[in-house]
Amino acid sequence: MVGRADTTGTRVGGPTAAERARTLAYGMGDAVLAAPGVPHAPVTAYATDLDGRPLLLLPKESALVRALDGEDDLPATLRLCDVAPVPLADRVRGRAWLHGWLTELPPAGLRDAALRLARPHPRPELLDLAAAEPPRDGEWAVLTLDVAQVEIEDAWGGATLEPEEYAAGAPDPFVAIGAGILTHLDSCHRDELKGLLPVSASPTGEPDGLPEVRPLALDRYGMWLRCSGPSTDAGGTFDLRLTFGEPVSDLHGLRRVYRHLFAHATP
Repeated sequence: MVGRADTTGTRVGGPTAAERARTLAYGMGDAVLAAPGVPHAPVTAYATDLDGRPLLLLPKESALVRALDGEDDLPATLRLCDVAPVPLADRVRGRAWLHGWLTELPPAGLRDAALRLARPHPRPELLDLAAAEPPRDGEWAVLTLDVAQVEIEDAWGGATLEPEEYAAGAPDPFVAIGAGILTHLDSCHRDELKGLLPVSASPTGEPDGLPEVRPLALDRYGMWLRCSGPSTDAGGTFDLRLTFGEPVSDLHGLRRVYRHLFAHATP
C-alpha cells in the first residue's frame, strides 16, 4: 500500500505536476506577489478561473496596485506556499511560483471574480462586491495574472510547466475540504494510521517498533504520512506515501477507502 514519489514531476501513485500546481493555485495556501522594483505584497485572498488564471484580491493602497496605474500590465510572480493544517515541526508541503503578466480586472468582470474568490474565502468585502449593482471595487482591487510559466517544488520533486500544461491540469477534488479531513484523522485516528504502516517501517522489524504517524497531505490518489521515531532513532522523521487502490473523486468514495484501509490495519 505504500507508494513512492519520483523527482521528475510525473505521477507515481499520485497527481501530475500540473494537477498539483492547479491544486496549490486553487486558493487554500499562502500567497505573495512580487514585481520588479515594487515591495512584495501579501495577497489578501486568491482563487483561479476555469483555466487556472489567478484572481488576486489586494487593497487599493497596495504599492503593487498603484504600480499598475496607467500601465497595461506588469511582469510579476505569484509565490504560493502550501502549509499542512496539522501542527508539525515542518508544515510546508510544497511551493509554487507562477510567473506572468499582472493586470487589473475591469469593473465588468468584478462580480464573477468576487464569486470565485468567495468560494475559498467567504470574506464580507467579496460578498458585498458580488452583490453590488453596478459592480464596484471600493477600497479593493482584483488583479489577474496571465501565466507564462509555472515552477513547483514539493514532496514529489521539482517541475517546470508551460502555460498550456498548467491550464490542462485540474485541482484535486478534496482541495477545499482536505484540511478538515486531515485534522479529523489526526485527532481521532492516529492508531489506525499507524496500523497502515508496513512492518518494514519499524527499526526493530516488529509492529510495536513502528513510528508515530500524523496525516500530512491528502489527494484523490492517496495520502502522505509524517512518521516520527524516538529521538534516539537514527531514522528520525520521514514521510511515506500511502497509495489508494484506485483514485477517488468524492467524499463517499473517500470514506469507502478509509473504511477498507482501517479494517485491514494492523492492531
